[in-house]
Amino acid sequence: MTDTFQHGAGAGGQVAGEELRQFIEQFEQLDAEKKDIAERQKEVMAEAKARGYDTKVMRKVIALRKREPDDIAEEEAVLEMYKAALGMS
Repeated sequence: MTDTFQHGAGAGGQVAGEELRQFIEQFEQLDAEKKDIAERQKEVMAEAKARGYDTKVMRKVIALRKREPDDIAEEEAVLEMYKAALGMS
């Protein structure tokens, strides 16, 4: 395979094969790291579960911590209103 070939980006339509290879390898490395992180997250949750924590609730708390407090408050207010309308309060 040559280092440059016709087709793709660049002002002259040239794509540097080595540069393309580097982008692909970087992406592949990040993908491998993402898989490693996902595995470590599973291990953390397994340990928490083994110690008696409710991991389903923990995941909800983690999701809430990513959100804005105003959004959470608005959603909770609507939830309470719906529950009251259904006689669940």
